[in-house]
Amino acid sequence: MEQTERTAMSLKQLATLVQARQVTPVELTEAYLQRIERLNPRINAYVTVTAERAREDAARATAEIAAGNYRGPLHGIPIGLKDLYDTAGIRTAGGAKILGERVAASDSTVARKLREAGTVLLGKLNTHELAFGVTTNNPHFGATRNPWNAECIPGGSSGGSGAAIAAGLAAATMGTDTGGSIRIPASLCGCVGLKPTYGRVSKAGVLPLSFVFDHAGPITATVEDAALMLQALAGYDPDDFATAPVPVDDYVGSLRGGIKGLRVGVPGNYFSDRLDDEVRTALEQALEVLRGLGAELRPVEVPDVGPITLPLFGVVIAELLEQHGEQFRTRPQDFGADVAAILGQGAPDGLGVAAVLRTSYAVAAAFRRVLEEVDVLVTATTPIPATTIGQEMVAYAGAEEPVILAMIRCTLPYNVARLPALSLPCGFTRAGLPIGLQIAGRPFAEATVLRAGHAYEQATDWHQRRPQLNV
Repeated sequence: MEQTERTAMSLKQLATLVQARQVTPVELTEAYLQRIERLNPRINAYVTVTAERAREDAARATAEIAAGNYRGPLHGIPIGLKDLYDTAGIRTAGGAKILGERVAASDSTVARKLREAGTVLLGKLNTHELAFGVTTNNPHFGATRNPWNAECIPGGSSGGSGAAIAAGLAAATMGTDTGGSIRIPASLCGCVGLKPTYGRVSKAGVLPLSFVFDHAGPITATVEDAALMLQALAGYDPDDFATAPVPVDDYVGSLRGGIKGLRVGVPGNYFSDRLDDEVRTALEQALEVLRGLGAELRPVEVPDVGPITLPLFGVVIAELLEQHGEQFRTRPQDFGADVAAILGQGAPDGLGVAAVLRTSYAVAAAFRRVLEEVDVLVTATTPIPATTIGQEMVAYAGAEEPVILAMIRCTLPYNVARLPALSLPCGFTRAGLPIGLQIAGRPFAEATVLRAGHAYEQATDWHQRRPQLNV
């Protein structure tokens, strides 16, 4: 088997080969490390490649499996972590110059769980500075490029995580999501991104952007791969106050069964008012696929999140200034221009923060009421495809706005509502850029969301397409 064939496989496919001892973790790891060496200088998905650690992990996994001690489907699988996840003895800088020499003494909960599952750590993946942006055009570690078009952004802030999956530089990656930072890269890079329910996956040991809105989750090649990752990561963690002692479902087993009779809510206002024409067409075609699979499509009305979007930025700014305000005051030159401009706006006072949070809770409750009438909500993930690197404004649907506001338009509501939301490919533009479909569900109903996504994925072939990387 050619090494390029291995790196083009899904996590599930690789796990099947590893379990059957048709390929060893050492062989897989070398294939990925060679591909990273060849492609990463162009894509810039990784900011740190942990080749020595990866080879140690792979040798250990190979020996364990040979001895009959197979841990499960993640055993021996090469992965990458967004550079927000603490890993003992390895730099975790959060894409920031002010944290450039930071080395954690211990693993984050996610890193520990993945290590215990037997994964192989390939390295740390690029992120927008302090995770506050959607482009991963990082001034300190360089811009990450979209594997489908190197002149375009991969999305953010987990841009390195999305680009690594699209380029075949890891079998699975981890991202974080405050306003769409898992789902946006998944949408723009043509892969799968899952933002679980708030508190479903621990954030202990993850550099925060917002304690209020941050979520941790996987970016993968397929929905089944996302389910496999979530299976290993979900659960209560006393080190993260946000996690809840809610039973962990059988996410992988729940993929089977189809979606006949599933009530699919199709928002007709905020989510569909402004969409790029090609995105709208892809969404409409995806909805017809779901209908053909037996789902019942129902029009629904959801809250307009637009009026609270900028006030919500104020809350996040307040949280970031609480963490890094002293560094911003004494070392402003060490912040990138876009993040410095955002932080320079200052934060609302306590009453202002309280008012925004109160409004956000009302919006969250309204979304949950809608989901009492339907099982899932289906929308576009991003209303536009990838923009070019350095582009700050975008015109679509008859208006112009900042790229960041366009990208988070359809994803931010589910951070506000703390609901599980999945992005998966549903088409391509005429220019060859991916388009993402978003499926959201009730609190802790990841199993239903994943089942709907898997059914759509199996009925289409978008997830099988790979960018041509002649680098």
